[in-house]
Amino acid sequence: MSRIAATFERLRAGRRAALVPFVTAGDPTPAHTIAMLRALVANGADVVELGVPFSDPMADGPTIQRASERALRAGTGLAMILDAVKQYRREDDRTPIVLMGYANPVEHMGIASFASRAKDSGVDGVLIVDYPPEESGAWVQALAGAGIDPIFLLAPTSSEARIDLVSRMAKGYIYYVSLKGVTGSAHIDTADVERMLARIRARTAVPVGVGFGIRDPQTARAIARFADAVVIGSRIVEEIERAEPDQAAARAGALLAEFRAGIDAAVGDRAAA
Repeated sequence: MSRIAATFERLRAGRRAALVPFVTAGDPTPAHTIAMLRALVANGADVVELGVPFSDPMADGPTIQRASERALRAGTGLAMILDAVKQYRREDDRTPIVLMGYANPVEHMGIASFASRAKDSGVDGVLIVDYPPEESGAWVQALAGAGIDPIFLLAPTSSEARIDLVSRMAKGYIYYVSLKGVTGSAHIDTADVERMLARIRARTAVPVGVGFGIRDPQTARAIARFADAVVIGSRIVEEIERAEPDQAAARAGALLAEFRAGIDAAVGDRAAA
């Protein structure tokens, strides 16, 4: 069983939602990436999404765009990120790590080479924003050969055909974008999200996580009442941006602990639902 599947199975048995923080690898510098992973896991992360910085992050709002710029200025690249994951795996062989980013760095490395190196590093899943499922047959096949889960996005605007396709292709979990727009752009309507998750779950047994717009523990608790995972991105990246580099991991971890408490408070809500 994959690390991602084992994590969701364990959490499901405890009626808990997964806490999935997103941070940009190499932010504030590449040297801080492993410390960031340690701090997030120590403060309750069940899965960690590591963003691969890219110069034109089209799905990301200003906060994560600035994180990509900081990481790129510091020299962060895809090969360096894979090396950091491999190093982290020497001390943590349990926590799933998902890479999230854009096609350009993967295409530059080569899909086959990327899949092989990601497997060797201990990457568990990959979400490439601009690999639409309709055109991702070769990509999914390459990841399958490496034992890595392909993760896809669904959104409020997704058609029935897109929902059906992603439900068939995705493994690990499906990432539901809770609002229209870029990361960090608005607060979400939890009732609308709950209705959409019911539509998705009617088509698949793959866990469904919710991200975009979750900025406080109260909203995280509301989403955790019905979602399999809660993804926290821009709010954590803001905390990193405000911190001195050597305090960034500690600040991110302390904030994540607040979200962990909010999500864990939803255990009773999930049991009653």
